Amino acid sequence: MNENIPKDPVLLLSYVNLKLRDYYPNLDEMCKALDIDSKALTQKLSAIDYTYDPDTNQFI
Repeated sequence: MNENIPKDPVLLLSYVNLKLRDYYPNLDEMCKALDIDSKALTQKLSAIDYTYDPDTNQFI
């Protein structure tokens, strides 16, 4: 996973949702652009009970 993104899951959630809202049309595009493993990201955020919702383009 990209070393420049937050390690703390709550900060990561905020960071990712901001990026999705303001810069990227979907999770795959964001992960490609930021060199993030989408599976690892999804697993890390699922540990704090958040899942990606493609309809709203955010983790909820």
